[in-house]
Amino acid sequence: MFVWDGDPIAFTIGPLTLRWYGLFFASGFVIGYFIMQAMFKRLKYNTEDLDKLLVYIFAGTVIGARLGHCLIYEPDFYLSNPIEILKIWNGGLASHGGTVGVIVAYSIYIWRSKKYRFLELADMLSIPIALVCCFIRLGNFMNSEILGTPTDSAFGVVFARLGEDFARHPAMLYEACAYFATFIVLTFVYFAMKKRPDGFILGLMLLMIFTARVIIEPFKIEQADYQTNVGMNVGQLLSYPFIIAALALIIFVWYRYKKNAK
Repeated sequence: MFVWDGDPIAFTIGPLTLRWYGLFFASGFVIGYFIMQAMFKRLKYNTEDLDKLLVYIFAGTVIGARLGHCLIYEPDFYLSNPIEILKIWNGGLASHGGTVGVIVAYSIYIWRSKKYRFLELADMLSIPIALVCCFIRLGNFMNSEILGTPTDSAFGVVFARLGEDFARHPAMLYEACAYFATFIVLTFVYFAMKKRPDGFILGLMLLMIFTARVIIEPFKIEQADYQTNVGMNVGQLLSYPFIIAALALIIFVWYRYKKNAK
């Protein structure tokens, strides 16, 4: 058992307050940018295109994650108080919405740039995305949010800052570990598996991340302000379409790859 009483504020300089969540969030994007830059240089692609791509992905992540949280997890409150949707500084981002936002923003970038193949670049982008997901969950831990269910396990964490004196599953750390493992696997596949179809890494990333969500969600308290009444919580229910899409993508790209190889 571990007692966690960390301050969510990293430091304050005059009127500026920097929270650990924002620091981890931004760090994930910065590190991801350099990873993409290294892959672009390896393929002799124009690294200047990454600046615009980063803007698209960042905007898609924030807008999608914010709308996802507001419309999926607390729809009654935010539909009754729509101005609150804009108050992103009060917290509230949903990874499922962020995923959709990234897909939409990325699709717009590819359509407007007309320079890169959709699935090839998506495979490259999947690697830093998995790392960003890990960093975001570390930020959630610093904020003592996305809490797990009570436990007597040796892995339990007491979130003392919340005034609690009992241990919970550190669900956000479980996810952070799963996403970091995904990052390692994707990196290995990208560099070691030379003969693979474009889109395979994208499918693998979606499959691993959302399978992890389905497995870990039962260790969390319900985040939505309503019940699904179908034997699974909202996070699990929303993850299955991504898993199905990932499997369909993997099967399709391998089928096309094998067919073209004949």
